[in-house]
Amino acid sequence: MSEKAGTRLEKVLSAGHFAVTAEVGPPRGPNAGAVIEKAQILNGVADAFNVTDNQTAVVRMSSIAASKILLDQQLEPVMQMVCRDRNRIAIQSDLLGASALGIRNVLCLSGDHQKASAGGKLKGHPGARNVYDIDSIQLIRVVRGLRDQAVQEGGDSITEPAPFFIGAAWTPLAPPVAFRTFRLAKKVAAGADFIQTQAVYDLKAFGQAMAKAVDMGLTDKTAILAGIIVPRSAGMLSYMNRSVPGVVVPEALIRRMKTAEDPAREGIRITLELIAGVQEIAGVKGVHLQAIETEHLLPEIIKSAGLLPRPLIV
Repeated sequence: MSEKAGTRLEKVLSAGHFAVTAEVGPPRGPNAGAVIEKAQILNGVADAFNVTDNQTAVVRMSSIAASKILLDQQLEPVMQMVCRDRNRIAIQSDLLGASALGIRNVLCLSGDHQKASAGGKLKGHPGARNVYDIDSIQLIRVVRGLRDQAVQEGGDSITEPAPFFIGAAWTPLAPPVAFRTFRLAKKVAAGADFIQTQAVYDLKAFGQAMAKAVDMGLTDKTAILAGIIVPRSAGMLSYMNRSVPGVVVPEALIRRMKTAEDPAREGIRITLELIAGVQEIAGVKGVHLQAIETEHLLPEIIKSAGLLPRPLIV
């Protein structure tokens, strides 16, 4: 099979290795050093690194700029692109610009609603107008058109194809659960080459969702990476279980964190158990790890999980 974009992530998955991606959140400011510092911490521990696009609708350095900084540090970015802030003209312009900069992995997302930006000490922009000119499934088709047909969404041609390895998100445990696998199927049909899931804590429920994806033949057409967010406290797990759509945290895990003498260490132990657990689930081709603003934990976690060194890919 010919390569679609020739990225390391694509090659790792094509070779049948268990892939590892990690998340790099851009700073709430213009300091490139903040991205470089995270890059130095994470260099070599994952196959590719997600760069978020104004996650939770909080203004941050653009995902394109932060992705280019990672590239300059010899890390392969997965540039996130959300539909919330741009119409189809701006989206395609940004995609062509990203391609010109050498960015080859793109994750197509709807984007958190702007009301999500107001919380804690942040005022955010709850009154901002969203765009959602196209949705995430349509965005996948747009990127596929730029790559495979060298054509814009409106039908006009571009001078040459824009090579992208196309990703999408899956929230398998969000209600209505029965609908979620069918929505995943739509993303796969639209052209998603890989999938990163919402955070997994309930291995049994996730395994059941994966079984449906396997039965539908979806895992033969796309590579599913299970998302895991490193827990830091019982309060964090309780909040996600209560407030983050599609995150289901078993009460036993919350109790473990609540009674742990060292919650940070217990969170690492839970993460390692989850990594081992998803590796045993049929159809899972990798893991997407997030250690929100505690990226320094990831090298130890990935090494302890037996996922280092990463495969040598030429």
